[in-house]
Amino acid sequence: MEYSIVVVDDHILIAEALSGIIQKFRQYHVLYEVENGKMLIEKFRHPKNIPDIVLLDINMPHMDGFETAKWLTQYHPAILILALSMQDEEETLIKMVRYGAKGYLLKNVRPPELEKALDAVVQKGYYYPDWITHKLLLNLSSGKEQNMAIQLNERELVFLQYAASELTYKEIGEKMFCSPRTVESYRDGLFEKFGQKTRIGLVIYALKQGIIKL
Repeated sequence: MEYSIVVVDDHILIAEALSGIIQKFRQYHVLYEVENGKMLIEKFRHPKNIPDIVLLDINMPHMDGFETAKWLTQYHPAILILALSMQDEEETLIKMVRYGAKGYLLKNVRPPELEKALDAVVQKGYYYPDWITHKLLLNLSSGKEQNMAIQLNERELVFLQYAASELTYKEIGEKMFCSPRTVESYRDGLFEKFGQKTRIGLVIYALKQGIIKL
């Protein structure tokens, strides 16, 4: 089966380079490139322009990747979104996951990893970079929900919900009326309970187990 792809990136040379690389992959072909989310919405007026996968840059003028992912998830939930970014920040990844991205890829990867990411999104439903813990990937790849024997208190649940936002730890502390040190203690306690090592690990694990909802 062949999958259709649209590249959304305001850097025209990068978009064309990505298209050229993807056209060499056996299972994929590029329908077109656009420079931002608004242009994508215009293209979607014609059903023939709706792809299976959207490669989505995050930082774009007029309508950025966050807004575009949110729109795609609302109006075209069947489309697989693979985010493209120069940033390896957990907060950015969390926000894209919240808005419906099924994968996250840094722009400095080599073509084989791009193809690997596309294959993973199509076959497994997700793709996350190497700096996400291996244990998190095992949790994500499990087809069955695990029974939560872990006991969480109210403050930990509140922290988890805020952790799924783009707020910094300092801003979370302000929302919870506590010090940054206390916020870190909630985080560290959840690291131990969930067996995770990163904020995105906590969030995606909690989402998968149904502890929090976006």
